[in-house]
Amino acid sequence: MELVGSLFLLAAILVSLFYGICLLVKAFQTHILWGSGYLFIPLVSLVFVIAHWDSTKGPFLKGLLAIPLFVVGVILVPDTYSGF
Repeated sequence: MELVGSLFLLAAILVSLFYGICLLVKAFQTHILWGSGYLFIPLVSLVFVIAHWDSTKGPFLKGLLAIPLFVVGVILVPDTYSGF
């Protein structure tokens, strides 16, 4: 089960990374200040997604698919630090 859980965690990381990069590219395509803010200022990414919902809803909603993958992965991987 540990291997399956690790695969779910890896899939969650890859999905969130891919769609996060897609959103970053869309921010830079909109304007260089949006892209820079997306990278360096907290919560600008959320403001960008809300302000440009028509073009960002696809990658944003697909990126949310990582949440159930992450939850299943965490449930399946045993707690290796229970002795601390």
